[in-house]
Amino acid sequence: MWQILLEIPYGQTTTYGEIANKFAKKRGLARMSAQAVGGAVGHNEISVIVPCHRVVGTNGSLTGYAGGIAKKTYLLKLEGGYQEDRFFVPRHSTAP
Repeated sequence: MWQILLEIPYGQTTTYGEIANKFAKKRGLARMSAQAVGGAVGHNEISVIVPCHRVVGTNGSLTGYAGGIAKKTYLLKLEGGYQEDRFFVPRHSTAP
């Protein structure tokens, strides 16, 4: 899982679903849930090195970042990967 996160290019994003598909393919699984990926990504204690802030919901939801939505947004903007017309902060987030 961490290897897939490390492969997300600077300034770009991917979704939990895309990571789930890649991980399932690597492991020879029929499928994997995006929620399972979210759970694994949520346990990332070195989020600046392993860039989990680059992972967003399929619908553009900025959710699931342990550092908080404000920090996730800041990091995406810093890298030039924030898309004003695509991303949004959900009403009920899993992040602090």
